[in-house]
Amino acid sequence: MPDVDVAKHWNDNADQWTQDVRAGFDVYRDRFTFPAFLDALPPISGLDVIDFGCGEGTNTRVFARMGARVTGIDLSPRMIEHARQTEEADPLGIRYHVTSYSDHCGMPDASYDAVLSTMALMDGPDLPGAMREAYRLLRPGGFILFSVLHPCFITPGLGWEKDANGRTTGLRVARYFDRSTFTEHWRFGDRPKDEEVLPFAVPRFPRTMGDYINAVASVGFVIANIGEPQPSLAACEATSRFSRWRDLGGFLLLVTARRP
Repeated sequence: MPDVDVAKHWNDNADQWTQDVRAGFDVYRDRFTFPAFLDALPPISGLDVIDFGCGEGTNTRVFARMGARVTGIDLSPRMIEHARQTEEADPLGIRYHVTSYSDHCGMPDASYDAVLSTMALMDGPDLPGAMREAYRLLRPGGFILFSVLHPCFITPGLGWEKDANGRTTGLRVARYFDRSTFTEHWRFGDRPKDEEVLPFAVPRFPRTMGDYINAVASVGFVIANIGEPQPSLAACEATSRFSRWRDLGGFLLLVTARRP
């Protein structure tokens, strides 16, 4: 699936996605994946930072409030429009651009201290291209930190095992090596059930753990840390279904690497 088709999907998703995220329906982001990302993030105050796949800009604005000088890029013009509208209403000095993170994005070589990406790289068709672009943009000593769905557990054949009482007892993973692109349709589970909304259409590009790690290493990055965080006990108490990802399988992969 080429970038133009990915952009169309996210343009179609953009209005409802922005509304839902800002209404607090993305509980995985709010209570698990983004807090885990921030726990892994080194201090960024005073740094030049670019956010790959920034979407409507919620996470990007957090980076700016942490003291970074931030640029956000995304394929979807409609997502960037939402991000810019928020920036105009409450300026934090963020620059937003409609461009691919897998091709030359138009910014100069060695112009950033950090490349960040939260739950976006698994939704793009060209991971090696994204790593090449990240390496190009970083100054020597700069770092990349990205989060993605854990490729060893979030496979095309994922399914939950249950006992006779309906209690979840295990996670089934299957088709780990199936790299066939597909489009997943879903809505946020915490949305009010009586509200009729079209499901999001989200392109998926399944990869193995080796695909991710080799893409990072092959361009010259030195891997500094691999994180596989569990949801906190507090998050599991607030959202009981998170316990499956604490006890039975891994949901999130975090990779930190530095440019020598």
